Formats: sequence, structure tokens, C-alpha cells
Amino acid sequence: MTPTATELEPRWAEHGAAWRDPAEVVSGWEGIGSVDPDLLKSRADRAFWELLDRLELTLIVTREYEHLVVALSVEEGKPVQSHLRLPHPSGLAVDHERGIVHVAATRNPNQIFDLEPVCGALPRADMPYPGELTGRPLLPARSRFLPGALYIHDLALVGGKLHANSVGQNAVVELLEHGGHRLAWWPGSVEREGKPDIGRNYLQLNSIAAGPDLEGSFFSASQAAPSQRRPGHKNWPVDGRGVIFSGATREPVASGLTRPHSARLHEGAVWVDNSGYGELCRLEGEQFTTVAQLPGWTRGLAFAEGIAFVASSRVIPRFRQYAPGLDVDRSVCGLHAVDLASGQIVGSVRWPYGNQIFAVEALPRDFTLGFPFRSARPAPDRTRRLFYAFDFQGEQR
Repeated sequence: MTPTATELEPRWAEHGAAWRDPAEVVSGWEGIGSVDPDLLKSRADRAFWELLDRLELTLIVTREYEHLVVALSVEEGKPVQSHLRLPHPSGLAVDHERGIVHVAATRNPNQIFDLEPVCGALPRADMPYPGELTGRPLLPARSRFLPGALYIHDLALVGGKLHANSVGQNAVVELLEHGGHRLAWWPGSVEREGKPDIGRNYLQLNSIAAGPDLEGSFFSASQAAPSQRRPGHKNWPVDGRGVIFSGATREPVASGLTRPHSARLHEGAVWVDNSGYGELCRLEGEQFTTVAQLPGWTRGLAFAEGIAFVASSRVIPRFRQYAPGLDVDRSVCGLHAVDLASGQIVGSVRWPYGNQIFAVEALPRDFTLGFPFRSARPAPDRTRRLFYAFDFQGEQR
């Protein structure tokens, strides 16, 4: 017997009300609109905000296990924290020439979100945008899907093309503009008869210190060669086994790290977060010099005018063995400004209820002030109107 329209109307009403929140549509995640307000609580030194204001910066931070991308900036002398919810965001890369912020989302399947700053609003009579559009908020312009087996971590622009660590394949891949990917680089230790062994994760090859090309780049990994024990095994040995690979030779140029992340080239030197000891390190020859000690698992690194912005994370209890150099119970989730000349922390922001930070990028404040969401509540009417008529190309109207 076919149900009547009257009997079906409640169901139809439910269907019609679904997916109305822009936050849900952007992330592909129904019910995500409301954020646990504790996750957005922060404590910051005045010096931290004064530094951001003086340098005219906006910092973008991915907090992967909380499914948050957070932006920190200063608007007319007042601190601004905004956010966008994405599924397990990890790597970040900024294409300054094209005006795109790339964000990796490492669930199955993997995704790459391309975020762009909104420059204006379409002229609408049915839902006009109220008032002036300020801050050039970042919104998704495109999303690409990739196999979950890639297990993407870091992102980097190498030779003007977007690359990613395919941790699940022990390799670096080029992410193609039309979608898909191609193997671009791998360590010599995983090569078998001229081809890389991409069948499973052996090395935890997880970051890219991007040079002008792949040969001039460097890559961090938690071990140099495959062994019987692999990432994910409880008894996987990590202390002092981390390495930095040379893009040119595909061999380690330095070793002795513990779960390294966020390798970066800055002013001709390789820098890296020695995560398991909470350190920021600089490579000098074949040895690492500890520049700063941070209060947690170091991961996430960006530079601006003599300052390193270094993130620290809490340590998930089941992964305590990966952090032999940390007081796990006293680790904090936060972002710290380190003076490169002295190694001193000159300002910090901490999220008391935070968990894991993956990446940090520093952008000019006139590029963007951050994201359209500035509170834990669902999108207000003003934000809905922004999503209804945003314009990436035009001028403000």
C-alpha cells in the first residue's frame, strides 16, 4: 500500500530541513555546526598578540584530532580567533601566487581542500549581504578526493606544484591539478628492483622541507629503512631512530631524531621538530643543534622575521612510548613564538582542552584574517548570507 502524502509529510519536512547549515555542507559532515565550546577556549600571553599585531600576521593551525582548522590574528588591536571544521585536517601549504591555502584532510578517503579569501559579495536582491565585508575570510573553493591508502600528512609547494607525503606509500606524491596523484620521490631504502615498495607504511615518512625542486628538498622519517616492526606496532622502537633524507641522494643526511616532524628549509638550513623530545632543532652538517625546548610534542613549524612559530601537542596515552623525552602528563596543546637568535619563547597561546596540532602556516594579515566562524554556535544569519553570495574574484559591492 502506497503511503499518502499526509503520512509522508513529516519525513519530507525532515529531509527538507537537512543540510541547511553551511558548516555541514562545507565539511560534508551532518551535525558538525555546533562546536564543543571548550575546544575554542584559549589562554595567551599579551606578548603573543602584540607580536602578531606588529608582524601583521595571521596564523593558520590544524588541530587534527579535533577536526578544527584555527586562525589567529589581530583586528583593530583586538585578538581574533576563528575556525573551520574539516575532517582530521593535517598538512598545510600556501600558494601565495595563486592565493590558495591547501589543507589536507586525512580520513578515508583523503581530501585536499583549496581555500581562497573572499573578495566581495554577489549583488543580490533576495538576500543582500548586510554591511561591509571585512577580513577576506577563507572559504573552500574546491575539494579533491584521494585514496585513503595515501595517508597524506604534510603538504608543500615544490617547483610550483603541490606535493604531499604519502605516508602509507613511503613516498612523496605530486597532487595533480585535474585530480589524482603520481609518485614523485621515495627513499632508496624502500626501492626493490627499481621500484618503491608502496604496499604499506614502513618508515612514517611525514614531512617535506621544500626546496626549489625535489632534489633540493629534504624529508623526515621515523626510521631509515623497513624493519620487522612497523609504525603502529606497540613495540616499534623510535628513540633516536629518526632521520632526514636528502632529496638528491635519497639517503639519510642526519640521524638521531625521535619521531621527527615538520622539516622546513629556512635561510639555507634544515629545521625540524624533534617531536619525541619536544625540541626545535637546526641541522648543522650531520648533527642537530637544539634551539629551543617546548612544553609538549613538537609538530607544526613556520617562520616570520626572525621568529619560529612552533606548536606543541598533548600526547595520547596509548602513544606514550613515542615520547621518551617528554613529561607526558605536563605537555600542553599550544603555539609558541621562539626568537631564533636566543632560542627564548617570547609569547604563547594555549588551548587547555586541546589535543594534537599538526601544521602551522604564517600569512600576511592582508591576505586574510581567518575564517567566517568565530564562536562555537551554529552560523548566524550574517555567515549564512556570506556563504550564499560570496565572490572570490570581484571587488566589494
